[in-house]
Amino acid sequence: MGWYGNWAFPRLLDWTMAGEPFTQYRQQLLAEVSGHVLELGFGTGLNLAHYPDAVEALTVIDPNPGMVALARDRIAASPLTVESYPLRGESLTLPDQTFDWVVSTWTLCSIENLDQALKEVRRVLKPSGKFLFIEHGLSPDPALQTWQNRLTPLQKRIADGCHLNRPIADIVNRHLPLERIETFYSPGLPKVGGYFYQGLAVKSANSF
Repeated sequence: MGWYGNWAFPRLLDWTMAGEPFTQYRQQLLAEVSGHVLELGFGTGLNLAHYPDAVEALTVIDPNPGMVALARDRIAASPLTVESYPLRGESLTLPDQTFDWVVSTWTLCSIENLDQALKEVRRVLKPSGKFLFIEHGLSPDPALQTWQNRLTPLQKRIADGCHLNRPIADIVNRHLPLERIETFYSPGLPKVGGYFYQGLAVKSANSF
């Protein structure tokens, strides 16, 4: 990935995502999580402070060594048991039906093969397991969609594969039925990257 991807971008992302409104969204999203949890795209570990006491064990993945290096101090300071792996979402190499919850915060935009990653999420979730996510993506406004489509090739280059134009709810629902979904423009953020999807999908109790 080079100097930018492994050193500069992780630090820029940590600085950008550490403040509001992202902290508030993290607190709200993670409050209900419990048991054995997998986090996709752990990044620099900004979610770690917001996991509740009901979480028994946390497994995290991120393929970017620069992100992993910045997360080490946060992991060391956390009371949670954290296992970290340098894996991509498309190939988890984790056992079937392991996790009560899978969490993703602003990661689905940048996974290269998102459909494959969601198949993996479904595989590693226990029956009735839950997939919790918040993500930016495709706006319902046609004029804004035009700009999202135009800018996505540039965004992918400067933001480690990030897409501005993914219809997140539709993609998730192809693999795990959505139990709830909320969409909104995040106040204070540019609309081209600030249309958010916050949702919960649940694996069928009869699935394997």
